Amino acid sequence: MSGRGRGTSAGLDRRQIAAAAVALVDRDGLDRFGMRRLADDLGVDPMSIYHHIKGKAALLDAICEAVVAEVELGRAPLDWEQVARQTAYSYRQMAYRHPRVFPLLVTRPQRSPVALAVLERLVAAMRRAGLPDRVTADAPVTLFGFLNGYLTAALSGGPDGPSEMPALDSTAYPALTAVAHLQADFGSAAEFDRLLDTILCGIRHQAEGCPAETP
Repeated sequence: MSGRGRGTSAGLDRRQIAAAAVALVDRDGLDRFGMRRLADDLGVDPMSIYHHIKGKAALLDAICEAVVAEVELGRAPLDWEQVARQTAYSYRQMAYRHPRVFPLLVTRPQRSPVALAVLERLVAAMRRAGLPDRVTADAPVTLFGFLNGYLTAALSGGPDGPSEMPALDSTAYPALTAVAHLQADFGSAAEFDRLLDTILCGIRHQAEGCPAETP
């Protein structure tokens, strides 16, 4: 570790620290992550990090913000379903780039400006399309509930993806066995597309059946 003085910022900034922290978690996992290990990677005294980020909880939030910033927002005007699909695909790509970081996004509230910008883009597109506010308000919870749950399961095998599903006892579970061959692509892009279609179809159906709102 560098011999820089205690508390010296060492030319660091929050963005550099967050990027190094993401790289450390990507490499070693959350279980081995700590302020001292990060300081060693950066070649600074741990107090240099505290000068910019006040504590481990704030550092975990900075890690979340750094990876959510990778979700592409795009600039072209799109309808709400295109926005939802683009967001979902980019979020999935980010999760697969950072499978060891991803659990933080599921277990910590995401209130950073970059996270709110992702939600703002979706909600704004839905309001422009005239969808009822009740459906619009529920849509981010529905979409990201699916994304977080599905991607957590798909990444449960670690960076290499989902582990192989065990064979079922056809006598004990005849119904599950009958459809098991249709679940053989678990974790694939094709399955993701199908399930995302189901989510968006549900939101669309809810919007079509929602009674008109009075001002």
